[in-house]
Amino acid sequence: MVAKIFIDGEAGTTGLQIRERLAGRRDIEVVSIDQDKRKDQSERKRLLNLADVAILCLPDDAAKESVSLIENDTTRVIDASTAYRVAEGWAYGFAEMDKAQSDVIARARFVSNPGCYPQGPIATLRPLIAAGLLPADFPISVNAISGYTGGGKSMIAEYEQAGDTASEYMPYGLTFQHKHVPEMTRYSTLKHAPLFVPAVGDYAQGMVTFVPLQLGQLAKVPTGRELHAAIADHFAAIPNSFVEVAPYDEIAKTPELDPELYNNTNRMKLHVFANDARAQALLVAVYDNLGKGASGAAVQNLNLMLGVAGDTSLAA
Repeated sequence: MVAKIFIDGEAGTTGLQIRERLAGRRDIEVVSIDQDKRKDQSERKRLLNLADVAILCLPDDAAKESVSLIENDTTRVIDASTAYRVAEGWAYGFAEMDKAQSDVIARARFVSNPGCYPQGPIATLRPLIAAGLLPADFPISVNAISGYTGGGKSMIAEYEQAGDTASEYMPYGLTFQHKHVPEMTRYSTLKHAPLFVPAVGDYAQGMVTFVPLQLGQLAKVPTGRELHAAIADHFAAIPNSFVEVAPYDEIAKTPELDPELYNNTNRMKLHVFANDARAQALLVAVYDNLGKGASGAAVQNLNLMLGVAGDTSLAA
């Protein structure tokens, strides 16, 4: 049986990338809205109810409207907005988050695709809290940099028009109320919101997240190797994972922290760096903000929901 897929908002950055990844598949049929009917609510409603899976690549309010237009009990939904990421009844679409999460996604009717920034901190912090190496109320800071495609069409245009005058590194979200903080907090299993400072770089796509840890205040200070082992054990137990843990190595620098290293793939690579004498550590994740951070994750979730191999249409 060929599954009908409707990408609501396929003209946006995420929608275009999803469509590109699905091109040539014989197990699905991508149904599209005619250009002259893109603002026709009745036609959107028809396609949403026709689809086996609707993938919403829309702003939050528009995504909520699309969900409200679904009148049947069969259309399944993957929402790429922030509208439902911490909502009851929605599965969180980070398949490697836990050993059982891919099965949760496979069975779900409603799946919220994760934000790009939260996935790195979730991947590194959740295993440490589960292993008892970090308490859930530990004060956490997260720093990150993403390519300008993470800001959507307006930021893409802004950077491409600026050319050589574009800012090389521009922190933002300095009120510490970034829209990704709620999911970062919940799925990292933190009791308190982290201090999150994102930044945009003068390059198109790719990202790195950093979680620095001052461990000296803990009653039992974990070593770098213990932190690494807990994270490595977590992902070793997850089949068909796109997340890889780099070997533990005491080095001053490495080319593997290039934010563009995994562009156009669904890969994520995690690193642990530490100075045990100072009780300090750094957790790092490298991945593509348009791949594992957005479109790649959506296709991975779609594959799970359709019961096909998780790496179908995805470069690893």
